[in-house]
Amino acid sequence: MAPITSRRTFLTGLVVGATVVGFDPLGRSWVSEADADTTTVIDVPPLDGELLTDTASRDAAADDFGHIVHRRPFAVLRPGSVGDIVSMVRFANAHRIQVAARGQGHATFGQPQVDDGLVIDMSTLSTVHHVRPDSAVVDAGALWSSLLTSALAQGSTPPVLTDYIELSIGGTLTVGGIGGTSHRHGLQVDNVLELQVVTGEGELVTCSPHRRRRLFDAVVAGLGQSALIVRATVRLVPAAELARTYLLPYVDLATFTGDQRRLVAEQRFDYVEGQVLPGAGGWTYLLEAATFYTPPDAPDDDRLLDGLGYEPGSEQIADQSLFDFQNRLAPVVAFLKAIGVWFHPHPWLNLFVPGSRADAYLSDVFAELTPDDLGGGPILLYPFLRARLTRPLLRVPDEPIVFLLGLLRTAPPDDQNALTEMIAGNRDLFERARAVGGTQYPIGSVPFSRVDWVRHFGPEYGRLVAAKARYDPRRILTPGQGIFR
Repeated sequence: MAPITSRRTFLTGLVVGATVVGFDPLGRSWVSEADADTTTVIDVPPLDGELLTDTASRDAAADDFGHIVHRRPFAVLRPGSVGDIVSMVRFANAHRIQVAARGQGHATFGQPQVDDGLVIDMSTLSTVHHVRPDSAVVDAGALWSSLLTSALAQGSTPPVLTDYIELSIGGTLTVGGIGGTSHRHGLQVDNVLELQVVTGEGELVTCSPHRRRRLFDAVVAGLGQSALIVRATVRLVPAAELARTYLLPYVDLATFTGDQRRLVAEQRFDYVEGQVLPGAGGWTYLLEAATFYTPPDAPDDDRLLDGLGYEPGSEQIADQSLFDFQNRLAPVVAFLKAIGVWFHPHPWLNLFVPGSRADAYLSDVFAELTPDDLGGGPILLYPFLRARLTRPLLRVPDEPIVFLLGLLRTAPPDDQNALTEMIAGNRDLFERARAVGGTQYPIGSVPFSRVDWVRHFGPEYGRLVAAKARYDPRRILTPGQGIFR
């Protein structure tokens, strides 16, 4: 069993032959038993959960899905209650200890990590508390798959789900949460009714679009800079029983993106995404669409497919339960884990590209990109409507239609040169996207300076700075994003 701290033993094993028992606020250092008699030791608050200091727990918190950046904390809190988070954030704020919250650790560039600080493992707070026809109250560490299961039992569903639903609710609400239904419903952050958060000063606050709006706007898609989400009330919509999926192959980029634009503008399908796939002598394109229905009603395939320019006779149409459709990546992930690829480095790139410049930008990118540049990972490409987005800190091009471009790269596990080249390629593609009005969806692996962040947030940067000063004045929260370094 991993060691558990008491009030007098916050950290252990940081110095060979010594045990750290507290924090010295004057010397800005952790105090070992050998020095405890000569220094005032600050006690750790009593906790309902565990404060882990063993090597395995700290090493796990120094990694994420990207397996690229490694920042090792002094301790990992596994809270037994929201009160534990309040207590430890207050302790950290008082002594200027940096703090990061970690959901499923699915970031790819060290965003939920912190050097020599405290990582809060939110997975221990994972309860789905209440499910009503139009809303649910959930802990931040709950998975979207758990909420979906509970909601479907009541005839409801979250309006927007990411492709991979084994992600924490607090995690995706911190960054945005985009999915194939975003052209209808916006992102997951556009479907939040209320939040319970812990500010950088350790205050437990409830906020919403109608109550403490300034704090709410600073938290949703706020990258953990002003407060940590501990509980959320999210919108639900009526659920259909089945999903009919349509896989439509294309050989021409402009025809492919033109049909995608048409479909999201017409709201013809409930779900619209797309992939770019390697083909003979170049790239091919796969439009993925779905409509949700409950028998005896059934989709009119001819109407839904009318006028689209996919390769005739190549379409694939299938029905499955709504849950199986939303959980469709589960067997893929199980396979990737079984062969070890899931644990390789993942220098992902996610960009928002303005619709008016998308075809020219994408043509240049795909002319240069090869399957080897991806390491076997997929390319995602799909549009959504800017008008559906309501959260100010989610920075996207100001055009009616915006495309998400996702290069889900996988690097060889022992090839630092290949990894470095992929990250450099990400930066290059980002700069070229920015030159045509694009922005980064900040979950990927793109080196960013403070100047980059100022440009990223644009007119909202001043509001973010003001929110940081008001709610996290000592700047202890989520340093891994590098916004205020």
